[in-house]
Amino acid sequence: MFDKPLAFWLIQSLNSLSLGGLLFLLSAGFSLIFGLMRIANLAHGAYFMLGAYVGLSVLRAGYSFGLAMLAAGLAVALLGGLIERFVLRRLAGNPLAQVLATLGIAFIIADGCLLLWTGDPQQLPSPEWLQGVFRIEGAAFPKYRVAVVAFAILLAGGLWLLLEKTRTGAMIRAGVDDMEMARGVGIPVSMLFTAVFCLGSFLVGVGGVLGGPILSVYPGLDTDMLPLALVVVILGGVGSLIGAFIGSFLIGFVYTFGQTLTPDLAYMILFLPMIIVLAIRPRGLFGRIST
Repeated sequence: MFDKPLAFWLIQSLNSLSLGGLLFLLSAGFSLIFGLMRIANLAHGAYFMLGAYVGLSVLRAGYSFGLAMLAAGLAVALLGGLIERFVLRRLAGNPLAQVLATLGIAFIIADGCLLLWTGDPQQLPSPEWLQGVFRIEGAAFPKYRVAVVAFAILLAGGLWLLLEKTRTGAMIRAGVDDMEMARGVGIPVSMLFTAVFCLGSFLVGVGGVLGGPILSVYPGLDTDMLPLALVVVILGGVGSLIGAFIGSFLIGFVYTFGQTLTPDLAYMILFLPMIIVLAIRPRGLFGRIST
């Protein structure tokens, strides 16, 4: 295992970073939704897949990659807002029904995607200016994957500024830490729910487009990505942005190297760190006490 050339370790490390960047886009909004609304949105993986398919259609229509990201993000955000407003809000106070509703929505989205875009795996083309490779120590690495990592880091910085330096962010943090107290001081929690749900849906829709050139898009992509998002959120801590960020890259490394070095034990290696962390810190690495 340890006599592999340096190029192998470099390539797999960079692959881990790019997967971590995609997982952050997938899990950041999921973590905020879970932390604020106390709902494990099992349709989140389906949103990722739907975003990729919407982006694919926009690209095939001749539009730019940036416009495909924006269109996918807005389409999924609109869908998420409608689901929160007309489905999940009507089931308030019944967490089991809410979770089952999101599971049903995931199946509906998956079947709809299969009907509209068929069952063939399809890969989104990367932007022309990001095609090509970097060469490091004799290893060739796609420029696009480096751009994904950079985008994830910039997005993490933007979300941190939003949550830590704005009034809206203060209200979100108050809702995550103590929802009843937030209601008591006049924070419009219902409106906050919709805003956070739309934000999380927008991020995962954009993530689907960014992941398309790397993962391709295919029926079952949703069920492949959802367990990774759940592991990231539980490991990093529910409602924690820094937990989602660090957890995403940690799982990116664990999953990539686990699949490469010991593919038969990849899922054991993936879930074992989560179990160990939860045994030591039940709220996750950066989770806080909430009521």
